[in-house]
Amino acid sequence: MTKNYLTIKELTEAVGNGLTPRMVRHYHASGLLPRALRSESNYRLYTQNDVQRLQRIVALKQQGFQLSHIRKLLETDAPMPEVDTLRPLLQQQYQSVLQQLGRLRRTASALEGLLGRDRHCQRVQAEAITQLRHLDVETADELDLLEQLWDSWDAATDNHPEAFSESLQQLLPDLSDRSEIEVDLLKKLVLASGDVSLVNFVRLGKCAIAAARDRLKAGCQVVCDVPAVRGAIDQTRLAHLRCSVETLIANPHITSAADAEASFWQHHRQEQWQLAEGCILVIGYAPSVLLLALEAIESGQLQPALIVGMPIGFSHAPAAKRRLMRSGVPYITLEGIGGGLLAAVALNALAESLIEKPDCHCYLQDLNR
Repeated sequence: MTKNYLTIKELTEAVGNGLTPRMVRHYHASGLLPRALRSESNYRLYTQNDVQRLQRIVALKQQGFQLSHIRKLLETDAPMPEVDTLRPLLQQQYQSVLQQLGRLRRTASALEGLLGRDRHCQRVQAEAITQLRHLDVETADELDLLEQLWDSWDAATDNHPEAFSESLQQLLPDLSDRSEIEVDLLKKLVLASGDVSLVNFVRLGKCAIAAARDRLKAGCQVVCDVPAVRGAIDQTRLAHLRCSVETLIANPHITSAADAEASFWQHHRQEQWQLAEGCILVIGYAPSVLLLALEAIESGQLQPALIVGMPIGFSHAPAAKRRLMRSGVPYITLEGIGGGLLAAVALNALAESLIEKPDCHCYLQDLNR
């Protein structure tokens, strides 16, 4: 084969990520790849530039971009005003994705309504499935019948409390390859969010659980970004473990991520944090707090044992989480979602794995003197 050129098979091997010759030919037909050179035997020939372009295409496709949008994004010679043309197209795709998610969410809710029945509702579940199999919905009257069926099935929930563990057992994916503590952590996050799909977005750094448990047992410093996160922390268990709890932005009037970001940039951006080595950071509101913490880690000024990084936001928060996952620091984070309650729940699950909740809080008075 011609020197310095790749065959289509060699090209797909160089790009990886499941790329096939058939997909390469499709990208040619879609205009994403320029026409390939041909050998004397009429084989397609590719260069390293083609490898790099395909890697970008594959990466963007994995992020969910449509091929038409990828083609526009890769038009390097396009003038700057083209950005104004592309933005509405991306916004249109975003709204389309949200509509698809809405439809899938409704389907998931319907399935949860059937599969998430505990033992007290199993008879109703069997009846519901039988009735759905024979349901013939063609008119508005029959749609009303479906609503009536749901109402009758839901009536079975009035005579007993919900058995959360049983419901989760029916709905969670197979977690047999996870540790008992990790499974408990995932279950608690699902219950806090009310969303079983959250399991797919939890990211744990290497040795994160072990590192956190070791430091909590040693009575480490726990540092929250805002009072709302501190308020959701299980301070009973932490006090019993002799862990101190601090707040970086101590303004009690902060009630949202926007408030936390504004306060951080106005009053705290230039502060020098005095945090103990081996502390645990719990960040559930301000993405800039997480970014500053990562800067301090990279400069050697901060050495936490764990970061629970679940800030809220649409640009800074995803960037901060990606940076956290590359930092080498043990972490617990959520892709795509976040919030102070979930951050606190993650830490509380780790503390609960170490100590049962005391029945009496009297000892707290001694600790606070």
